[in-house]
Amino acid sequence: MKPDNIPHCNQPIGIFDSGVGGLTVYRAVRDRLPGENVVYLGDTARIPYGTRSPVTVRRYAMEDAAFLMSRHIKLLVVACNTVSSVAMELLRDSLPIPVIGMIEPGARRAAQVSRSGKIGVIGTEATVGSGAYKSAIGAIRPDAYVVERSCPLFVPLTEEGWAAHKVAEMVAAEYLAPFRAIGIDTLVLGCTHYPILRPLIQKIVGPDVYLVDSGASAAAEVERLLRDRELTADTVEPPETQFCVTDFGDRFRRVAEIFLGQPMDHPETVDLWGKQ
Repeated sequence: MKPDNIPHCNQPIGIFDSGVGGLTVYRAVRDRLPGENVVYLGDTARIPYGTRSPVTVRRYAMEDAAFLMSRHIKLLVVACNTVSSVAMELLRDSLPIPVIGMIEPGARRAAQVSRSGKIGVIGTEATVGSGAYKSAIGAIRPDAYVVERSCPLFVPLTEEGWAAHKVAEMVAAEYLAPFRAIGIDTLVLGCTHYPILRPLIQKIVGPDVYLVDSGASAAAEVERLLRDRELTADTVEPPETQFCVTDFGDRFRRVAEIFLGQPMDHPETVDLWGKQ
């Protein structure tokens, strides 16, 4: 996947997240765009991002993006709601390629599908603290009543592979109880780990609540952007995916196989500070 050998349209899509959660976005992109080359970076050495300060998250985001740019990507997908909530302007101003995050696509979908305007948002502490979803939804649908809540234990539960564990059900019931009382009809899964818990979340909030997967909404936007800019891959070669991590490759592979439902090769361990 070197630019010397292939046209710009056949260069890879770059995707990054703090860990395996962004694989839900990768899967959505792959489902919509099966012919695209992809480079995925999981910054597993520094997970979680959701408890970090905005200054630290922005620094991490720029380092992640710089690594993916070194792999000659044509478009960047920020598969992390925390980064999307505090660093999108910085990334878009700094990079010469299109950058798609999670907040705007998810907010648009929530505003579109909600019948009553009562919308819940769950995410990391940093995402909820930023108020990014509430602001984005309100800009699209001023009549919306948006309630946000952080669910910090959801990330380690999914990383541990405990999505169907009784402990996860107890935690989810505690986190989601306020939304049942409010009577929301739409809930935004504002962290890319959360779709792994989708069956459990749906069970607790009830079948009438529409769950918005921001990653799936972002994948649809990736497809539209590539088509509109004539950047869709046109090679006849089989697509390639490079999985990269900054630490704990064995753990990443184990959890990734749960997320993707298929075996995967050992990911490449990279050093974001120059030793790749």
